[in-house]
Amino acid sequence: MTSTATRTVANAAPAVTIADAGLVSAPSWLSERLRTHADARRAFEAARENFIAGQRIDMGSLATSLGIERTSLFRWVGNRDALLGEVLWSLAVPTLIQAEHATAALSGGERIAGILTHFVDDLISAEYFRQFLRREPARALRLLTTKESPIQRRYVATAEWLVRREIGDEPLGGAIDPAGLAYLLVRMSESFTYADLISGDQPSAARARIAFRLLLRVDA
Repeated sequence: MTSTATRTVANAAPAVTIADAGLVSAPSWLSERLRTHADARRAFEAARENFIAGQRIDMGSLATSLGIERTSLFRWVGNRDALLGEVLWSLAVPTLIQAEHATAALSGGERIAGILTHFVDDLISAEYFRQFLRREPARALRLLTTKESPIQRRYVATAEWLVRREIGDEPLGGAIDPAGLAYLLVRMSESFTYADLISGDQPSAARARIAFRLLLRVDA
């Protein structure tokens, strides 16, 4: 017979990880649909492959490659921005996981700074991602750095999850709340990752690292 304790463990919700913290906090119509709709998933995977190959995601071409009408594609995945947003986040997740693994020996604010620095560096180094930024700069900034798509909200939620895990619910001696600190970290990350689009400066993971560590008082 199963004990009460065993049943409680079995019924408990799975622990949130860096891979799903953002999606749990900010799901979208399409992210939910991708879990259950095989055709939507097929279209998403094809779009993702095209994006990684450095190609522009074009809804007409994508529909043709799938052997369907454009109207069917829109029913499956919504509009182009919705599809692009999910493709972009799907590529951010393994990057975050790699960053977490690379900083396994660290803890506290130093680990947060390390994970975010790795993330910035990977985004700067990914040629297919830079091609997207060069090809569609206005759309990229809108999708990546504003609340018009779920990406920034997921990134902030992931950063907040990291803050709570690594330095607790009253970071920096209670000077700021976890959500506020997470937002500042994300805005710093965006500023150095997309510096060429925002200010005409060079993107820099090295400068991002310094900023993260200063904000988190790692070297204090």
